[in-house]
Amino acid sequence: MTNAVAGGPNMRVAVIGAGIIGAAIAYRLARRGCTVTIVDRHQPAAGATRRSFAWINAGAKTPASYHDLNRRSLEMWNRFAGELATEVGLRWGGKISWANTETEARTLVERVQQLQSWGYPCRVIDEAELRRLEPNLNPGKVIAAEYSEIEGQVEPQLVVAACLQWASQAGAVTRYETAVTGFSLAPTGSRIQTVHTTGGDLACDLVVLAAGVDTTELASKLEIEIPQDESPGVVVRTDPQPPLLRSVPVLYPPPVDAQHDEIHLRQTHDGAVLIGEGSQESLHRDDSQEHADDLLSRATRYLPALHRARATPVPVGFRPMPIDGYPVIGFTPAVPNLYVALTHSGVTLCPLLSELAALEIFEGTRVEFLRDYRPQRFTESVA
Repeated sequence: MTNAVAGGPNMRVAVIGAGIIGAAIAYRLARRGCTVTIVDRHQPAAGATRRSFAWINAGAKTPASYHDLNRRSLEMWNRFAGELATEVGLRWGGKISWANTETEARTLVERVQQLQSWGYPCRVIDEAELRRLEPNLNPGKVIAAEYSEIEGQVEPQLVVAACLQWASQAGAVTRYETAVTGFSLAPTGSRIQTVHTTGGDLACDLVVLAAGVDTTELASKLEIEIPQDESPGVVVRTDPQPPLLRSVPVLYPPPVDAQHDEIHLRQTHDGAVLIGEGSQESLHRDDSQEHADDLLSRATRYLPALHRARATPVPVGFRPMPIDGYPVIGFTPAVPNLYVALTHSGVTLCPLLSELAALEIFEGTRVEFLRDYRPQRFTESVA
C-alpha cells in the first residue's frame, strides 16, 4: 500500500526533536538528499535521551510481536554504529540478574522459559557461573540467576552527536533553543505548509514530530490525539571509576531488602557508573543527593569496588510513554504530511524505527509490520 506522501531529493523536512529518534531520522533523511531542518526547544539530547539508562535489549518486551520488533532493532545496532563511524559507547556482553527469594526465583525462571520459547538467547545460570562471569560481584544469596547474552549498552548522547554531525555534513540545518509555537495548513486540504517557531517561520513539505514528551502537546495543536502517561525516572551517575565489570555490561541485582526496589547498573565508556532502580512503572521522582547516595550504597553492597565512588544526582527526567506503552510511528490520516515518531524504548528501537521512518517518508511506502503502531489507533481502527 502506498502512502499519500512520497518524498524525494530536495523535499523540505522539518524534524521536531533532537533526541535519539529525531536525530537518527534526520540523519537518514539528510543522507538521502532531503533538505532537513532540525528544531529543538533545548539542546540536542537534553531530554529523555540524556537521562536514559541506555540498555539495548528485547528481553523485557511483551507480547511476542513487540519483542520481535525490539529483537530486530537490537540486531541492527552493529550496522548502525558502523555507519556512524565514530565512538558511541556500543558494548555487548549481555545482562545478568538474580533472585534472592523463592518467589522471585520462580518468576525469573518463568521469564527465561518464555523468552527461550521466542528464540531469545538467555538461560538460567547458577551462582558459580554468575561469579565466573563477574568475579568482582558480591551477589549475596542467589537462588536463581539469568544470563541474557546478546544484550548491550550504548551512550545515546554520542549517538545523537554523530547523527547530527552526519546530517549537517549532508546539508541539514539546526535550530536549537527554538520552540515550536504552531503550524499553518495549506489553504486547501489539511497539509502543513509552515512550522511557526520562536526563531521564525519554517516552510516545509513534511514534518517529523519526534519531540518525546512534548509530542502530545504539539500534536494537539493540529487536533491530533497522541496520549501519553507521565513516566518520571531517576538515574544517578558516579564519578569515573576503573573498569568494574569483566564480561557483562548490565547488572540487575535484586532488592537489598523488602523496603526497596531492585536496582540496575552499568558502567559507561568513560568509567562513570549509572544506577537506577525499579522499572518504568516505578515512577521515581526523588533526585536528591540523599537518594543518590542511597542508590550508590545499595549498588556498593553488590559491587564493593564502588566504595570510593561519589554519586551525582541527575534531575528527574520524564520519559516518553505512549498511553498503551507501545511505539507511535507513521503518518497521521488527518494531516497527511505529518509523521509521528514516539516511543519509550528509544535506545533499543532507534536503528530500526529511524530506518523504517526514512523508508516510509522517502519512498512513500507503508511498512506492514508497523501496522499495530500507527497514530490513528487512538481514535479509529487501523486500516
